Parts: sequence; structure tokens; C-alpha cells
Amino acid sequence: MAATVVVSGSSHTAKAQVIREGELEKRSDSLFQLWKKKLVVLTKDSLSLFPDGHKRAKGKELGFGSILKVDCVERTGKYIYFTIVTKDRKEIDFRCPDQSCWNASITMALIDFQNKRAIQDFKSRQEMEQAAGEAFGP
Repeated sequence: MAATVVVSGSSHTAKAQVIREGELEKRSDSLFQLWKKKLVVLTKDSLSLFPDGHKRAKGKELGFGSILKVDCVERTGKYIYFTIVTKDRKEIDFRCPDQSCWNASITMALIDFQNKRAIQDFKSRQEMEQAAGEAFGP
């Protein structure tokens, strides 16, 4: 049975099926740019970050609709470093242990989300064109 998580965003609260849950380190925006451990929950629609490893705390949700890409993958002996780029060009740096492959999990979920969105958009355009054609007739 798949786990679910309640994701509380600024505009909605929904139950989402968890693809993966675990720990990532996020580089802080502070002057010293320290790495801070976060509990991360990956669903088909978003990546949620919780401070101090507790889902009870208020988390930050990065909806896939606001993410442009996963970029800058670099592998060192101990860590994989990667950047999530948002549609407003904000860059959020992460690192994970080398064998955990969090970057691949996030990338695959993002691609799946973007493909589903593209199919929905295509079908909507087709329906609108078909409706417009029927409205004007032959």
C-alpha cells in the first residue's frame, strides 16, 4: 500500500501519494550558505521540504508547476550536488549522498508531471478547435 502525505500549500491542502521520502541537504540563503538537513517528501505534483526532519512542522512546498528544471548535477566522491530552477529563475541548491540518486527521482517525477500537463494542454486545444469548427459549421 502506498503512503500518503497531507501537503499544505498556501492555496490548498490535499492528500498526495508519496513517491519517495527521505533526507536531503539544502544550501541556506544566508551569508555563510550552510547546508541544512531537510526531510523531503516527493509526490507526483510537488517536492515538500520540512525543517528538522519533522512533517509536523510547517513545510515548504515546491509545486512542479513552478519548477522549470533540475540542473547542474555534479558528483563528488561523497555527494551529488544539484540545483532546482524555478520558473521565476530562482535557484535552490541541494546535495544528497552519492548513492541516494535523489536528483534522478526528482527529475523523473518532474518530467512525468510536465508530460501529463502537455497532454492535458494538447487535448484542451483540440477540444477548443473542434468546438470552434462546429460553431462556425461548414
